[in-house]
Amino acid sequence: MPTVLVIAADDDWPTDRVVKALTDGGAEVFRMDTAMFPQELSLAGRIDARRGWSGGLTTAHRSVDLADVSAVYYRAPNPFAFPAGMSGPERRFAAAQARAGLGGIITALDCRWVNHPSAMSRAEYKPLQLATARDSGLTIPPTLITTSPDAVRAFWGDVGGELVCKPVATPVFIEGDRLQTVYTHRVTENDLDDLLGLDTTAHLFQGWVPKAHEVRLTAVGDRLLAAEVHAGSAAAHTDWRSDYASLTYRPCTPPDYVAEGVRRYMGTLGLRFAALDFVVGHDGTWTFLEANPCGQWDWIEHATGLPLTQAIADELRGAPA
Repeated sequence: MPTVLVIAADDDWPTDRVVKALTDGGAEVFRMDTAMFPQELSLAGRIDARRGWSGGLTTAHRSVDLADVSAVYYRAPNPFAFPAGMSGPERRFAAAQARAGLGGIITALDCRWVNHPSAMSRAEYKPLQLATARDSGLTIPPTLITTSPDAVRAFWGDVGGELVCKPVATPVFIEGDRLQTVYTHRVTENDLDDLLGLDTTAHLFQGWVPKAHEVRLTAVGDRLLAAEVHAGSAAAHTDWRSDYASLTYRPCTPPDYVAEGVRRYMGTLGLRFAALDFVVGHDGTWTFLEANPCGQWDWIEHATGLPLTQAIADELRGAPA
C-alpha cells in the first residue's frame, strides 16, 4: 500500500499535526526518527537488476516496504543512537556506516520529497540563497561576507551608513548547557572603531532596509501562504525573533512578481517547502532576506489560521492545491 515515510524527531509536535492530517485524509504513514537506528529500527534493503530498492524498515510495532514509499517528509531528525559500550572511534565509524547505509537507501527512493535532504543541505547556504533570489527576479539587499575590517568600513560608506550584521549560518549555539541566539545587530559608527574578532570567522553584513513590516511566506509545493509580521518593540523592529511577544500577524497575498520569483527560486533549488522572510518597505517593495528549507511554521498557522499543516499533508499525498 502506498505509504508516506515521515522522518523527524520523535518529540516534534508540529510533525504530529502533519501525521494526523495525513491519516485523517486516509494516507498510510510510517514515522521514524533516525535516533531509533539501529537499536529500535532495523533495515533490510535490496536492489537487483529486476527492481529498485525493496525490503523493509521495521520497528517493534510496525514495518514498511521501501517499494511502497510514495512520499517522504524529512524534518530535522535526531542523530543515530548506538549501544553505550561502543568507544568514540567505533561510534564515529558506525555513524558513517549508518548514514551511508540507511541514509543512502532512503535518499535513493524515487518518490515525492518534502524536502530531499540533498536539496535542503544545499539550500541552507545564504550566499546561494541570495544569488538564487537575485537570479529569480527578487529584490535583495546589498550584502558583504567578510573577515576584513577594512572591507566593512568601505561597505558602510557604500550603503550610506545603514548597516546590519547577522550570522551567515544558524543563529543558535549552546554555551554552558544553555541555548544562545545571535540576533541581527544594527551597526553603529562606534562599532567600526572596534571590529576585534572579525578575522576569526566569516561575518555577514547587509544594508539596512527601511521597513513598514516584514512577511513570513511559507511555500508548500505550488501554494504560497504569507503573513505580515508587525513588530511591537524596537528590538523586534530590528529582528522580530528577539521579541515574539510583541508581534502581531495578518494574512496577506504576495504581489505577482514576488510569487513568480519565489516559484522560480523553489524550482531552481529543487524545494517543495521553504519558509521565506521578506522586508516590505513603505513604498510596498518586497526585499528577500533569507529562506529556510526546514523553517518553523506552526506558530504562524496558530496566529493566522493559514492552513499550513493541511498544505504539507496535501503536498505529500499529491493532492491538487
